[in-house]
Order: sequence, then structure tokens, then C-alpha cells
Amino acid sequence: MIIKFLCRTPFLSYVTDPRNSFFSSKRHFFSSHPATLISFCKNQGKLTKIRYSIYLHTRSSMSCSVTPAMAREKEMEQVDRILDAKEDDYGGVNVEMTNEPLDPSVFGSLLRASLSHWRQQGKRGVWIKLPIELVTLVEHAVKEGFYYHHAEPKYLMLVNWLPGTANTIPANATHRVGIGAFVINERNEVLVVQEKSGRFRGTGVWKFPTGVVDEGEDICDAAVREVKEETGVNAKFVEILAFRQSHKSFFDKSDLFFVCMLQPLSFDIQKQDAEIEAAQWMPFEQYAAQPFVHGHELLRYISDICSAKLEGRYTGFSSVPTVTSFSEKNTYLYMNGNVRTNSRGNP
Repeated sequence: MIIKFLCRTPFLSYVTDPRNSFFSSKRHFFSSHPATLISFCKNQGKLTKIRYSIYLHTRSSMSCSVTPAMAREKEMEQVDRILDAKEDDYGGVNVEMTNEPLDPSVFGSLLRASLSHWRQQGKRGVWIKLPIELVTLVEHAVKEGFYYHHAEPKYLMLVNWLPGTANTIPANATHRVGIGAFVINERNEVLVVQEKSGRFRGTGVWKFPTGVVDEGEDICDAAVREVKEETGVNAKFVEILAFRQSHKSFFDKSDLFFVCMLQPLSFDIQKQDAEIEAAQWMPFEQYAAQPFVHGHELLRYISDICSAKLEGRYTGFSSVPTVTSFSEKNTYLYMNGNVRTNSRGNP
């Protein structure tokens, strides 16, 4: 820092005396770097350089309460920082906030500074994962152009597209995945249930155990789990016989429903009291003869497929363990069992 003074006579004691009003500004300086004083004295006709230091004069936070002015200064100090972010593979950044309390106005200042920085870097999409504890910060984010992408029980995901080009941020998950379990024993009896709730409540309709695939759960595992939960029967996944896609079926989302064949490993039924009114083993022909099955085209198709499978006229898709090259995680490839494989079991 260079401070210039025009004077008739040197007055070094004036500018170096910390008691002087020159240092009595209410604004605190957060620097103690050496400075150079250049004094031009007319009677000497030359410049005089004097090195000196500015010493901080701040009150301890232990001895006084935080005033509005101090809060503003703290905010200005934090504005110089930006939010911690990680670059993604698509030219954007991801911000994952902790659940530590943060003043909304400070967050707003940090966010504005961060957005300015990311725009200068040419970043595209900005994702902010906001814990439920920081819900008060949403308003400030929305004012800066963010919008809701999706929500989970513990967090809200906000997103912002920075360039002036077409927004290419992918939409939230578009599908829900469900299963129906065709469990058949050696006597050609199928495991069926009557539900206590939903559209089938009180109708007397016998149906396959059904359910929704959990996050991170494979279809084959979901079928085994749902059968166990609803009926108490242990079963082994055999094949996916067919699947159906429908739209606008659940909160305007699409739905994928997989019909899975399972082999029972136990036979005693212990129904789930909360959701299941009744459960039993029923001859397949009796199940297929229900008026409800005959009256719905989709159910007739499913019934015919199951019948063809029992007669050896149909082959579904079995699960083959594999690893994806993108994430190196274990996964399943569902494929027709008639496909020839090499010595390693690969198609």
C-alpha cells in the first residue's frame, strides 16, 4: 500500500501516531503488511520514503457481543471465498453442503461469488445438494436461478444452467420399477394373494405377489424379497418372462413392470398381516379362469405366457452376473438362455 501526503514540513509523528484520527476509522483492517510512506516536503524539494507497519486494533470477541457492523464485516470477509465444489464429467460442478448451520444472507453472498467464478471458468450445470437441515437456504438459491431437480427424505437437489445455450441437464428419474412374482410349485400350483389395500381391496381377486424395486436393488432380488415379505415363502429367481411399460401411472412418472418366474424353496405360508388379506397355493388353471383375468387383455397375455412356460413352449430371460466397464460394479445382464456362450460364459 502506498500513501501519498503533500505537506510543507515533515510531520512523521502525525501519520505514525496510532492515537491520531488517521487510524481511528471504525473499519478494521485485516492486514499487517509493511507499507511505504512517501512524504513530499516542499522546503526540502525531495521525496522521503519511510517504512512502517500498520498494527491491528480490534476488540476481542470474548469481551464484546457481535454488533450488526461486525456481522456485515464477517459477511464481507466470507464473500471473498466460494463454495467448495467438485467438477463433473460434463463441464459442470457439484456442491455438497454439510448440515452445519449457515446464515442465509452469507450463503447468498457466497453463492453469488461462486456463480461469478464458475461463469468465468465456463462451467455449465451447477448442482447443489442441500441437506434438509438447511432448507432456509432454498429461497436464496432460487433467486439466483436455481430450480428443484429432485428430493429425497434427507436432502433436496437444486440445479442451475449457466450458459445461454439450450439446457441439457437430464431430467429427474422418469420411471418406477415394479415386479410381479409367478411362483409355481411341482403340482402346478401358483402362489397368489388378496390385498388389504389398493384397487384390489375387497374385490376377491387373487393375484401374483407384487411390489416396487428398492433403490440399489436388482430386479431378481426384489422378486425374491417381495414374495418373502408378503407370503413368508422362500423362493429362487428363475427368469424374467415379460415386462410392460406404462406412462403417467405414478405421480406422472412412467412405470416398468417385470413378470418374474420363481421356484419355491419352502411352502408354508405366513402372510403379511399389514398388507395381505389372504394367501394360498392355487391350481394355475383356477387362477387363469378368474373373470378378472379374462376381462383384462394384459392379464390374459401374462397368463398365456406363464402357461406356455409351463408347457415348455416359451423361454424367458435369465440373470447373468457381469461387471460394467463404466463403474466396475457387479450387475446382472438378463438374457435368453438359448444364446450360446464361450468357455468363459460370455455371449
